[in-house]
Order: sequence, then C-alpha cells, then structure tokens
Amino acid sequence: MSIIQTAERVCHKELSDNFVFQRSLLAYVEAAKIVSGTVLEIGTGSGYGVEIIASNTDKFITIDKYETNILLNDNVEFIKMNVPPLIDIPDSSFDFVITFQVIEHIKKDEEFVKEIYRVLKNKGKLIVTTPNKKMSLTRNPWHIREYTINELDTLLRKDFQSVKKLGVFGKKIVNEYYYQNKKSVEKITRFDLFNFQYILPRQLLKIPYDIANRMNRKKLLKDHTSLVSEISMSDYYLDNTTDECFDLFYVAEKISSPINL
Repeated sequence: MSIIQTAERVCHKELSDNFVFQRSLLAYVEAAKIVSGTVLEIGTGSGYGVEIIASNTDKFITIDKYETNILLNDNVEFIKMNVPPLIDIPDSSFDFVITFQVIEHIKKDEEFVKEIYRVLKNKGKLIVTTPNKKMSLTRNPWHIREYTINELDTLLRKDFQSVKKLGVFGKKIVNEYYYQNKKSVEKITRFDLFNFQYILPRQLLKIPYDIANRMNRKKLLKDHTSLVSEISMSDYYLDNTTDECFDLFYVAEKISSPINL
C-alpha cells in the first residue's frame, strides 16, 4: 500500500502545511547535529528527513508501515514494517534511534519504548518528538493518546536511565499563526455543545476530522497567505520544556548496568 496523504502526513509541497512542516523539519536538523554511526528511524513518512540524517551516518535504516518512494543509496535502507515489535532487528544494533511524531499513534507505547531500548547499543540514544498535549487545540482522533511533559518522561524512564527534556517553541510569526488557528478551530468546535469529539470512538471521527483539518489549513492560507507562507524553520527553536512548547523533543540514553562476575 502506498502512503495515505492525510493531514497527519505532512507534505512539503502543500503550502497550507507549512506551519507543521517547518516545525517537523527542525527535528531532523537538530537530530542531525547529534546522530552518528548506525541510525534507525521509525516512521519514514514522506521521507523529507532521510537525506538530512543519512549524510551524518555510516548506516541509516528507516522503517514505515507504508511503502515509500524515497531515494535509496549505499548507506540507506527502507523496511516496510508495523511496530511494535521491531521484527528481525537484533539487540544492541544501533547507536541512535529517531522517531518523530509517531509514538502518539502507537497503541502499545510501553512495548514500543522497550523495543527501541532493546535495539540500542549501550550508551545509545533515542531522539523522540511528539505533540505537547497542553498545546493541542482539539482532540486528534488519529492520535491514540498525547503526552504532557511529565507523562512522556515517566514513560521513557521505565526503560531509559537518562532523559533530556527539550521542547520546540515558536517565535512571533509562529505564535501569531497559532493564535489565528486557535480562533478558527474555536469557530468550528463551538457547535460541539456536548463534546462529542471526546466521547465518540476515534474511528468514527478520523475522516471528518481530517477533512475539517485540511479545510481549516487551506482557509488559513487563503486568509493569511503571507503569515502562512513566510514561516521558516528558523522561526522555531529548542529550549527546556514548558507547557507552551508545541512539541516535546526528548533525548533518552541507554546506560546498561555492568555485569558482575
């Protein structure tokens, strides 16, 4: 099956996605400053981050549940796989694992984290991003759950011995877009008097949400063209987490205990 182009799959060719795309791009650029050696990516998506990461690695393996059209070369391999588990991937295989905007879609998130820990070498690191629950404007039925700062920290520390907590923040132009988006979303959700978005099963809400989300982004582009189009990656930055960050950007390190003989 080829990639499904929902609003969850950010497209760099779709200008109305620019607010989200530039934010997502920052994760790859910041990760590229850290990674080296053998790297595993969980969640290829449309593949716009592959080149950014691969150039800093000896071997880069990227996996996704959908087929992809990314350009492969000598140090890049694509594997189609549903996770967890990480099938046929040996223990202690990778120096780094990166997974951006994926964990919120994983039902068995504890198993997901344990599998990542398993395939990392000693002193290997996981770099993970996910939306900050405190900044979500409405329920996203494509997400099984979202995490607060402490919830993601607690989850990762069940396996990892060290967790560095950073957040993705926006400068003035980004915060103005967020404000306009918030006003637009509130115009839509004001009709949900009984909070059905939080009551109905996720599966019933996915397609209506996706249609409304796409329409809302396109309307924001039409009404605020320069605001949407002028947002660049440099309008985002990493800092210590607060409830006002858009995404959580955590770096967790595996530190295996020495075996006593």
